[in-house]
Amino acid sequence: MTLRASNAEHLHCLNLAASQAGLHRGMALADARAICPVLSTRPADPVREGGSLESLRRWAGRYGPLAAKDGTDGLIVDVSGVAHLFGGEEELLADVGARLERAGIATKGAIAETRGGAWALARRGGGVIPEGGLLARLGPMPVSALRIDANIAESLARLGLHRIGDLAGMARAPLAKRFGHDLLRRLDQALGRQAEPVAAEPDPPHFGVRMTLPEPIGLTADVMGLLDRLLIRLCDKLKAEGQGARKLALELRRVDHSAAIVEIGLARAMRDPARISALFLKGVEDVDAGFGIDGLRLSAVATEPLAPEQIGDAKIRQDDELSDLISRLGNRLGFEAVQRFLPAKSRIPERSFFTVPAAYAKSEPFPERRRPRRPITLFPAEPLLRVSGNPPARFSWRRMPLTTLRAQGPERITPEWWFDDPAWRSGVRDYWRVETQEGPRLWLFRTPQSGDWYAQGVFL
Repeated sequence: MTLRASNAEHLHCLNLAASQAGLHRGMALADARAICPVLSTRPADPVREGGSLESLRRWAGRYGPLAAKDGTDGLIVDVSGVAHLFGGEEELLADVGARLERAGIATKGAIAETRGGAWALARRGGGVIPEGGLLARLGPMPVSALRIDANIAESLARLGLHRIGDLAGMARAPLAKRFGHDLLRRLDQALGRQAEPVAAEPDPPHFGVRMTLPEPIGLTADVMGLLDRLLIRLCDKLKAEGQGARKLALELRRVDHSAAIVEIGLARAMRDPARISALFLKGVEDVDAGFGIDGLRLSAVATEPLAPEQIGDAKIRQDDELSDLISRLGNRLGFEAVQRFLPAKSRIPERSFFTVPAAYAKSEPFPERRRPRRPITLFPAEPLLRVSGNPPARFSWRRMPLTTLRAQGPERITPEWWFDDPAWRSGVRDYWRVETQEGPRLWLFRTPQSGDWYAQGVFL
């Protein structure tokens, strides 16, 4: 895989065949193709790789209580006092390799007294360094195995200091003066002279609860009753972390070991058990219980921060009612199908708003501008027939003869020169609000250049 850096493609990850061909990580893609013309590459995805490494980190917790990511391609686990559970350090390392190999992941691993020693050995073949054997095993390795900067490693090589063993017996003051204290720190960490604990990252909170039943159930009322109990526990967890659920999944496990999953989305983050439970009802009714359900698992798949709210606030109550309506419609029709209007910065009527999914955008009030009122219902301009007068006293619209009772205007709107809209190529428009004797209240406009009249909106 390749990764773009400094306006050039570089090798980011290689398989065994590429490594055997003489390629290495960080090599320019052009140089790699010169060495291996049949090289096949694809772009790297650091985000997905990071997610996969995080999943492996959580899995590695089976081998020790402290597991952390080590760079972008490694894991470090503190296995102190754990190896005897697997039969020894050799057996523990073999178990790790076998499990990852069955998952299709090629790895190299090592166990040592220090984190630096394990890092160096894992990248140079792997294995186990017995207690007290750090210097004997690490001494013949190149100085680059100390996790130092490449420029420092090259400078040491020019002085004839190629191996870690060459540094171990040298005076420390001259090394620190010329190469900095980082070199000595890495040397001491690798040889066990300076502690380097595993700084395990805290696991993100898991918002899930489950329940196992002694006897299977099949009635919708029974499932909903248990779901209400699970929701109370789940919402308590969400409240403790200051979170609200945006998407939930209910897994119903049948006695034949199959499962049915009911998922719902929420228009905004919430942790109200009663309101969430009502959204699950239709999905639970559609589930085939088979020979019975003996287990339930409820989890919040997506969450968002949710601050405490004032109980009894009228505005919050109105927002809750609207979000419940959007949630019910979204779970039936799809959340992309439930739209809301938001204001846009434009003088053109049809460009003064746009639509977005209501569940993924907050409502915004339309700005109060000093201009005549606009209609709510807009449509493409429709020509008027048999027009008499300015503003028209009589005209025909949609085959209906209409007579003007009141007219207010004009409101002149100039097209925006930075948009080439075919509908506005006729130039400026003069808009009128017209109330007719027959009932319709229309938004009409006239183009002074041609003198033609059109209808573009209806006032409710």
